[in-house]
Amino acid sequence: MKIKKTLFHAKLLLFGEYAIMENAKGLSIPHDLYKGVLKFDSRFETSLNLSNGTLKRYADFLEKLQQSDDFPADLDLSTIRTDLERGMYFDSNIPQGYGVGSSGALVAALYESYARNCILPDKAINREHILVLKKIFSMMEFYFHGKSSGIDPLICYLNLPLLIHSANDISTVGIPKYKKGAGAIFLINSGVSSSTSSMIEVFFQKFKSRGFRKTLREEFIEYNDACVEAFLNGSFQPLLKNMKSLSAWVLQNLRPMIPSSLWEIWSEGIHTNTYYLKLCGSGGGGFILGFTPDYEMAKEKLKNYQPEVIFRF
Repeated sequence: MKIKKTLFHAKLLLFGEYAIMENAKGLSIPHDLYKGVLKFDSRFETSLNLSNGTLKRYADFLEKLQQSDDFPADLDLSTIRTDLERGMYFDSNIPQGYGVGSSGALVAALYESYARNCILPDKAINREHILVLKKIFSMMEFYFHGKSSGIDPLICYLNLPLLIHSANDISTVGIPKYKKGAGAIFLINSGVSSSTSSMIEVFFQKFKSRGFRKTLREEFIEYNDACVEAFLNGSFQPLLKNMKSLSAWVLQNLRPMIPSSLWEIWSEGIHTNTYYLKLCGSGGGGFILGFTPDYEMAKEKLKNYQPEVIFRF
């Protein structure tokens, strides 16, 4: 089988980190600055050899997964093995451990090239197809993170914004038009990578506390869902108001997921109303999302963290 040379973009979970575990809303969008594609190179240079070796170990996992009765895909493992011996690797500029779907893009690329009777992205826009893909991808991504929702590879595969109403209610959605206003949603670079599985473990340890579960359900989810609704409606003042509450809640209750080097600037944004920061994915490092009514002012305050605009309003 000849691999398909589709570029798979990174993803951004604008809203919903940890909240979607409690059937709250989530909103994820493609991020086209970062991308990856399967390629061949028989020279096996050092960096390519590392990717090829990773894929060979992953193929061992996929072989066991294929034997599972509830895995709803049929992967051509023999061709994957043959192509790996020919020098197949994943050529990607998606930073690993940064919360933008590096493993999701890889999973999507392998599924597209090697799944027999795969659900094509241009046809996978109804709820039934989306849920089947989500299950396939959650099982395939388990290798990289342990428990996976499958949302990251789904976004990378469909390359469309997805609105998550609950674990079993996911649909494509339109988002407001990009405008060259003063406000912006942006990324900053924490400068350190993170392990998704370790952050999820921290969250589950906190979730054992009754008090934490109560404030998560009564406050965090309320702010999160309000942010989703405000953004989709293009209501940016309510968005910023709820983002301030969300940012403050995360600083107070999920501080271990925030790199300690960012605690001061996180708090400063809240108190000065210059910008509001939130986790990008599971946290612990990688990229951090920011929301601001005045990007030029926020950019100056955060110039040491390489701010990068992803949406203007």
